[in-house]
Amino acid sequence: MAMPLRTVDAGFLAWAPDRRQAEGRALCQALEAGEILYFPASPLALSADDVAFLLRQKQASGPHHKNIAYKAAPDRVTGYAGGDGQRMRAVMRRFSQSALQLLAQLLPPYRMDPDFASFRGIEEQGRKLAERSRNDLLHVDSFPSRPTHGRRILRFFVNINPAAPRVWRTGPPFPALAEQYAVGSGLLPRALHPSLGQRLGELGHPRPAYDRFMLAFHHWLKANREFQSAAHPTWEFPPGSAWLCFTDTVSHAVLRGQFALEQTVMVRAEGLQAPELAPAAVFARLAARAV
Repeated sequence: MAMPLRTVDAGFLAWAPDRRQAEGRALCQALEAGEILYFPASPLALSADDVAFLLRQKQASGPHHKNIAYKAAPDRVTGYAGGDGQRMRAVMRRFSQSALQLLAQLLPPYRMDPDFASFRGIEEQGRKLAERSRNDLLHVDSFPSRPTHGRRILRFFVNINPAAPRVWRTGPPFPALAEQYAVGSGLLPRALHPSLGQRLGELGHPRPAYDRFMLAFHHWLKANREFQSAAHPTWEFPPGSAWLCFTDTVSHAVLRGQFALEQTVMVRAEGLQAPELAPAAVFARLAARAV
């Protein structure tokens, strides 16, 4: 099942308030159904100086930093190996604030908690990462270090590469994947009834059953060779374009691309237009059926 792209009207910021509310609800419904919202030209006004600066930057080596990350609450950048940390922090702060403002204007029904922003400056094709960290394998998102507690993962991307597209591959949405694999894989019962070893592994970092399942499902999908080798559509996001989707619903992989900015927000249950489609609600139904 392909994830359709829906192109967003470039003039949405000029809409009257009533129209913005109505259109915003429709866009929320599309996102929750598994669509990707697409901007042929990014609606963010990134300065040429900031983009040129980012294209020159390098991130820290090692397995602990997949990307250069910006954390707004402490106003801190991690994973950066360049020499101008103050400017890097300022550039990422400006991007993050602009992206959060855009999302609030585009999707007024949502109640969003800001999460990390990131700069993805490494070419994804052929990147050497552990299987669970690879971006080129289809997966739905779950964060090992910060459980969502049922909130949804919404991510906004901008391709700032001046010459090359960012290429995604997408598979079926989470509700279909969970229906097909959650029980047969053994992941659902293990999430509901964790072993002593699982509980010991979570000491100090306890995970609710939903987050335990989502993280295990993320790993299982990446390791499932039959699923990875099946035919799935690809999408090219050209230079200067932007897009957003619920990455806990859209199964996705990044096959190729370098130089992208990304902002993550956690969307609370209140404000969702189709709460029954949220992964946490799907998990609850499957868990009730299993019991």
